Amino acid sequence: MHQPPQNWLATLIPIVIISLVLFLRIRRMNQGRRLHLERLWILPSFYALVVIAIFWSHPPHGMTWLYAFLALLIGLPLGWYRGKLMHISVDPETHELSQRASPAAILLIFALVAVRMIARSYTVSNGGGSPDAIFAVTDVLLAFALGFLSTQRLEMALRARSLLQEARQARR
Repeated sequence: MHQPPQNWLATLIPIVIISLVLFLRIRRMNQGRRLHLERLWILPSFYALVVIAIFWSHPPHGMTWLYAFLALLIGLPLGWYRGKLMHISVDPETHELSQRASPAAILLIFALVAVRMIARSYTVSNGGGSPDAIFAVTDVLLAFALGFLSTQRLEMALRARSLLQEARQARR
């Protein structure tokens, strides 16, 4: 049986894009960004609504529910861990919060992207390119990202609130 040659550009382009993004993120990493404590809930809430809408319109079937639930459970501690890797500081004078990503936090995201790419490649190479398999993989990744984003933001909010309270008490 003859197999078509693998398209090397399909492999090279994502690697170049990921490397470029990684380079730019690491270069900007030393610059702190303002952290708005009151806005940390917005992204997880919006994402939860998107996931609910997708699961409502195209509910997972059979074992995909279990895989999605397991992915959500795996995303929870990984999101918490990434949140802990974020550097949060409080200006002692203005009490303004700022955040800075650590190299480990950025590498964790890129490791997850690499795992996703490997899983996708494996699925396609094993004839899993059917619409049902693609929906199943998408559902699992949506659930993982929901757990990941939610606990990352929760950890950051709890720690930022604690740091802000300490700074206010130290000023008294």
